[in-house]
Amino acid sequence: MTTGGNRPLIGVVSDRRMQGEHPFHMVGEKYLQALADGSDANPVALPSLAQGFDVLDSIDRLDGLFLTGSPSNLEPHHYLGEASEPGTWHDPERDLAALALIPAVIQAGMPLFAVCRGFQEVNVSFGGTLHQRVHEVPGYRVHKENPADPLDIQYGPSHEVEFVDGGLLHTITGQQGATVNSLHSQAVDSLGDELEVEAWAEDGLVEAFTVRDAPGFTLGVQWHPEWKVLEDPVSEAIFRAFGNACRSYRRREL
Repeated sequence: MTTGGNRPLIGVVSDRRMQGEHPFHMVGEKYLQALADGSDANPVALPSLAQGFDVLDSIDRLDGLFLTGSPSNLEPHHYLGEASEPGTWHDPERDLAALALIPAVIQAGMPLFAVCRGFQEVNVSFGGTLHQRVHEVPGYRVHKENPADPLDIQYGPSHEVEFVDGGLLHTITGQQGATVNSLHSQAVDSLGDELEVEAWAEDGLVEAFTVRDAPGFTLGVQWHPEWKVLEDPVSEAIFRAFGNACRSYRRREL
């Protein structure tokens, strides 16, 4: 493990959530801990303020960007989708922060790793579209969790994914595929321009991608590898590869 100033600084986009009558900017601890343990990095939460904070101004101070999952859904106007069903949880401030950061970070060659909602944000930022309720689309399995189950069941093994032969996931894990968890309603409908599929679910759903010809490390996955990251070799390999990419990016100016 590296120490102190040698650890890369990874920005993590926050959710904006109401706690009572007060808005808070929040990041789940499991993501921060996975970056600290799996990537050997120092994570820092980036606020999703609509006014008074330029999230792009933070790029020069970071060595990587991580986009988390979230119970909120992207607002469908970002991908010309139909209006959401009543009661759908949205986070417009996070939408704006993430969709501004993604192209800027990729252009800069900064490593980018995105899971679940973050995976969907990357797809939309490249012009892709989403299923809002993929479990209601004929031909696809149920990919969402049962919220009544204990967390270890919700985040437990759900289905197989197959890695593209010779792709990034195949290379960094040494595996042909993995058994992953599945906790999402939104999913890729049409894949964004410049995105290259890295993994498929058994029902044909896109489960991972990279950005074609990106100057730096990019990876988006639909599942949650941050959950107990050190107990799963595939998850640990993914976070380790991201951390190594962030370290290399940090050294470019040292």
